[in-house]
Amino acid sequence: MGVGFSLMAMIILILIPVLGVYAGGEYMLGVVLPYGAFALFVLGVIYRIGVWARSPVPFRIPTTCGQQKTLSWIRPNGIENPTSALGVWLRMAGEIFLFRSLFRNTKLKLTEKRAMVTIWEKWLWLAAIIFHWSFLIIILRHLRFVTGEVPVLVRLLDGLDGFFSFGMFSFYLTDLLIVGALGFLLIRRLVIPMVRYVSFAADYFPLFLILGIGLSGILMKYFLRADVTAVKELALGLVTFHPAIPGEVGLIFYVHLFLVCVLLAYFPFSKLMHGPGLLLTPTRNMANNNRMARHVNPWNYPVHVHTYEEYEDEFRKIMQGAGLPLEKEG
Repeated sequence: MGVGFSLMAMIILILIPVLGVYAGGEYMLGVVLPYGAFALFVLGVIYRIGVWARSPVPFRIPTTCGQQKTLSWIRPNGIENPTSALGVWLRMAGEIFLFRSLFRNTKLKLTEKRAMVTIWEKWLWLAAIIFHWSFLIIILRHLRFVTGEVPVLVRLLDGLDGFFSFGMFSFYLTDLLIVGALGFLLIRRLVIPMVRYVSFAADYFPLFLILGIGLSGILMKYFLRADVTAVKELALGLVTFHPAIPGEVGLIFYVHLFLVCVLLAYFPFSKLMHGPGLLLTPTRNMANNNRMARHVNPWNYPVHVHTYEEYEDEFRKIMQGAGLPLEKEG
């Protein structure tokens, strides 16, 4: 149901710019929609982040995978179980750039002897990291269309990505990687019964949409060549707020641009917001320092607290008799 609905939605979305070009709606497709989609993207992201930022987090609930900082003779894991801001930043960097949690992805398998075993599942992590990094590089490469002089970083990425060149014709490796990664993620949802069972239209549609953007971009570069000069003229006009529709840009360009606008408008209200949401996730951005500092909810009713020092003073003889460690001897 979800995959059929998403596929039908993609067909309709592709037909809209096609019919719009034939109806003479280039200005609507090339100027009005990009401005509207970008405004909706910015306002939507700000709204979602504002809602998350105002949500109360009453407890320290960091997800930990390593040894906590306890006794002096036990070596703690400062990144997997951070107690300092530096440890949190390092762990967040691993989440953002290397997908640390997804790398630990495992699945259960029932053996022939009816035993349940846990095995590593790295293909999902590999496809996800290839897709995200390829998408980022492609976005950075597109900055050459919105700047008068191409930045050094963009030229460097363009040279590395287009390493495979044939004369004047260059082939971008990320074009192949992003389509392959998206294809794997889509096939995985369709083939694996358990994943297909929990997949809905909100899971299929982003894959189809980004895959449509990638395929239309590939068609525009390698097969149905668009006028690059006209594309840059339109892009510069948009970013300088002097929009103008150049001559014949090409139908495939308007299809590509329309799908990008749909992605921008759809992004703040979809599961794609997991990227910005990661930075505000309490299980990731908190230090596990509950044993080092007392955290009090500001809305709690004031009550007398029986501190650990008082607890130790009260039960000191019993704890000494049981051989339990004490913070202070007496």
